[in-house]
Amino acid sequence: MLLRTIALYALLAVAACDGGPQPTPAVAAETKPKSESPPADAMDIYSLQTKTLEGQPAPLAQFRGKVTLVVNVASACGYTPQYKGLQALHQELQGRGFAVVGFPSNDFGAQEPGSPTEIREFCTSKFAVTFPMFEKVQTKTGDGQSPIYATLGKAAGKLPNWNFCKYLVGKDGKVVEFYDSKTKPESETLRAAIEKALL
Repeated sequence: MLLRTIALYALLAVAACDGGPQPTPAVAAETKPKSESPPADAMDIYSLQTKTLEGQPAPLAQFRGKVTLVVNVASACGYTPQYKGLQALHQELQGRGFAVVGFPSNDFGAQEPGSPTEIREFCTSKFAVTFPMFEKVQTKTGDGQSPIYATLGKAAGKLPNWNFCKYLVGKDGKVVEFYDSKTKPESETLRAAIEKALL
């Protein structure tokens, strides 16, 4: 019995050395490195992370399922009075799944030099802002550009060329439209686009 068992193992060893069965293509495919898999949707803004104006972690996933208007804001700009209209828009539509989202930036004319505390004080005292305000960012390309604005720019094909440019982002985190600084929060065109995105 022992001799038969040894002979059987010997035959199996010879068969293995001669090649034996090869893995099927399906098995081979499963062993591919994960890095070769296609990346997640790079245009989804809500998959990104940021920080609050006070420096606390703030995933943009909190806005998934909502429509947002992402704005690069500044405290000493000719367009700064738009804060009033942005706050009114936010207040009116937040109950329907809409939010204005502010990102202070000092990129244009050095018109947002303040600290987080100074920015918060200005927005609250001058315009009673209650919409989410996040950390100061660089919107321009180059070293230090915010990943959020890198993604917004790639998705829309445009980056801000001044303060108070606006990106309308749909419920799925993808950019619907870009609006320049001159587009006021009260714009009928902007309002119509928001209403359509909320459907």
